[in-house]
Amino acid sequence: MMYYPCLIKSLYMSFYIYIPIFIATIVAFAAVNWVYFKILKIAFDKNLVDNPDARKLQKSPVPVMGGMAVYFGVLMGVLSGAVLHAIVKDPSTTHLLSVMCSMSVMLYVGAMDDILGLTPLSRLVIEVLTMLGLIYASGMCLDTFRGMWGIYEFSWWLAVPLTVFAGVGIINAVNMIDGVNGLSSGLCMTCCLFFGIAFIKVGDTPNAVLAFTTIGALAPFFIHNVFGLKSRMFIGDAGTMVMGVLLTWFTISLVGCESAELYFYRAHNINAIALAVAILSVPIFDTLRVMGMRIAHKKSPFHPDKTHLHHVFVNIGVSHFITAMSEILIGIVIVGIWAVSVLCGVSLDWQLYIVVIASICFVWGTYAILRYHANNHTEFLHRLTAFSVRTHLGRKEWWKSISAWLDEPGEYVEDMPEVETPNTLVQDRFSDLDPENLKEIDRKKIIDYMKGRAEVMVQDIIDNSGADKLRVYPILFEEAQNGHVKVIKEGYWGNPEIVALVE
Repeated sequence: MMYYPCLIKSLYMSFYIYIPIFIATIVAFAAVNWVYFKILKIAFDKNLVDNPDARKLQKSPVPVMGGMAVYFGVLMGVLSGAVLHAIVKDPSTTHLLSVMCSMSVMLYVGAMDDILGLTPLSRLVIEVLTMLGLIYASGMCLDTFRGMWGIYEFSWWLAVPLTVFAGVGIINAVNMIDGVNGLSSGLCMTCCLFFGIAFIKVGDTPNAVLAFTTIGALAPFFIHNVFGLKSRMFIGDAGTMVMGVLLTWFTISLVGCESAELYFYRAHNINAIALAVAILSVPIFDTLRVMGMRIAHKKSPFHPDKTHLHHVFVNIGVSHFITAMSEILIGIVIVGIWAVSVLCGVSLDWQLYIVVIASICFVWGTYAILRYHANNHTEFLHRLTAFSVRTHLGRKEWWKSISAWLDEPGEYVEDMPEVETPNTLVQDRFSDLDPENLKEIDRKKIIDYMKGRAEVMVQDIIDNSGADKLRVYPILFEEAQNGHVKVIKEGYWGNPEIVALVE
């Protein structure tokens, strides 16, 4: 007799949770897949592109309208008829209007920043106002520590500033990690997956739908961002700021007093704050370190530079894809460490301490170790440099086949002239380059290939710089004599084996 109630409950859960999630995810994926090339064409036609500079890692203009495509997918997924019918009876559905409006504001602000450029102060003011609007429209904020340090609910006079501070921090942290292909979108997909699983566990259907809808919307963008060449777009500030608001909302939903998860987490001795920090550990702790370093050097915390974790990975020669996957893996490991602490019955306080310690070790520690070896050109770095050559999967034929297939759908862009990354050394020496001087053209190719990397294997230059193979060694000898190139390691016959560009 107990079989039938269990069956009914299972069917109920499937209909009101899993079916809406599945439908919303598929709709979001299909919507982005449909609109992607239309937005890409508009971006090229209107020259809405991100041009390279000394801080950026690309060498040619790339459209920055990816956030528009992703938001369109999220909107279509949430508004799909089947999903609305399934979740309309849930009173917490009304909160979705608040978060979607906040995401819309961030979309416009980010788009204006991508196209026109906004001052950090104006962005900060709008972010604060948006967070205040989200708090008062939804009636939710970070107003409890859930028993951690013996603190439960506290006054909104403290909760509102705390929520605004946390929200603005998360928005900027997600925005600042957007530096290599697949990183911000991959990290956001991973974060949404963990949040979505938590919401499913406690039956919070609206937020579960929103989390998995976002994964479905990000997936096509991630694929083109990683594998595409002509079809590649950046998610831009519009996309990262939308994702920042969304992840802030998930954090509020997970932690706040009005959260549906409150009693579940109390019963299972789960520190929801520690869980949220673990999920967002990579962007949060990387941003804290970067801003701290900038302030220590008496610079604005919003002053752009190349001191993020992904920069040090690229600096030792690791490809963008492996860099993104490495940071995503770090985040997964930290969440795993938190989960082990819960299974071991660790107290609420120590769950947070363990997450913070793990984040410092893996996020800050990885940066410190790689930067030390890059600055000192150790034997370990030489091995990393040799290994890094094999991480550039874009040189493989199977990868090129995927790229060609993704770029195929239409003539959405004419061949654009490559805009080289501004670099004082390169500009001064090659600004009046004679197009018929093949040796100087090869010299420029070699210098360009070495830029932004702590050291480069000469064989890698020969194989992948595009310079004539017979000219590489003579040019490197000349550059070394002129003080533009430093020989890090010599071969058995005195030939340069590993070299570095003197900036």
